[in-house]
Amino acid sequence: MLGAAQAASAANVTVAAGYSHSCAVAGDGSLRCWGGNGSGQLGDGSTTSRTVPTRVGDATNWAGIDAGTSYTCGVRTDGTLWCWGNNFRGQLGDGTTTSRTVPTRVGDATNWASVSAGDSHTCAVRTDGSLWCWGFNRLGQLGQGGTDPYYATAPLRVGTATNWASVTTGFAHTCGTRTDGTLWCWGDSSAGQLGLGILSYSATPAQVGTETSWTGVTAGYAYTCGVRSDGSLWCWGENGYGQLGTTGSYQVTPIRVGDGTSWSRVAATFNTTCATRTDGSLWCWGNNMAGQLADGTTTNRYAPVRVGTATSWSRNVAVTYHACASRTDGTVWCWGYNPNGQLGDGTTVTRSTPAQVSPTS
Repeated sequence: MLGAAQAASAANVTVAAGYSHSCAVAGDGSLRCWGGNGSGQLGDGSTTSRTVPTRVGDATNWAGIDAGTSYTCGVRTDGTLWCWGNNFRGQLGDGTTTSRTVPTRVGDATNWASVSAGDSHTCAVRTDGSLWCWGFNRLGQLGQGGTDPYYATAPLRVGTATNWASVTTGFAHTCGTRTDGTLWCWGDSSAGQLGLGILSYSATPAQVGTETSWTGVTAGYAYTCGVRSDGSLWCWGENGYGQLGTTGSYQVTPIRVGDGTSWSRVAATFNTTCATRTDGSLWCWGNNMAGQLADGTTTNRYAPVRVGTATSWSRNVAVTYHACASRTDGTVWCWGYNPNGQLGDGTTVTRSTPAQVSPTS
């Protein structure tokens, strides 16, 4: 996606998708963003939308990236954490509620490992296994045991556990896996998205079932999906568009998606889900109003539908009302909603099949 030289490190290409913008870390560690920029979420120092990838600063040590609804956060190889864009609820974690148009450092820690940006709250894991959250907390999504503070402008530690492996943030709920293979969720569960069998909320992390084989989890708007070490895929929560991969209403505990045993990674944000398999294929389901399932239609799907015939999709996929994913050759492809240029193909044309992101120098 970002040129021949960068394709040499194709395995390191990672992608992120917000409501109207997208970002990708290239194999050389540089960062580019494109699409809507009304809150400065592209990080290029402006609020001008871009229809092709735009370089974010001159740093070449970006390690990971995630896009919230209208903001972006990323970690660098030196363990620092940076956020930019909308900061109305303190989701940038810089101690203020001031929006930023360029990457702004979060505290002075140098041991951040990964970050997840939601609608208006953010969580991140450090290399010591501790977990930290900040931003909006109206439904306990920061895991502090209550709704106080209403929002936090700087990272707050979640409990005392030192074995967190990953974290994911939805609209108002949060989930994370631990190194022992357990899965924990907290925050809003009005549609069962915590998987705890409740339709209320939990302000502290609570274990989802007794399984110890969870390898990954993703939080959508009001639902959640996760992959286990046996390659099975499970979803729970709201299901109005079929985003759980099945028919029927909401589910308050995990239900299995089909009988496949080769799922490798799953991604969700609003009401659409995409997942990769170990054979390099990509599958999507749920809300398809803008063609974000990439099946050439705008028909919602209640079971996984394969995206084309390619078997070269990497595990890096991100989806909202548009989706982006990388292939093993280092190219990035996007599809779905595109009024702000979030597909990065130089147009504002909505697409129901994958289009390659325009390369940049």
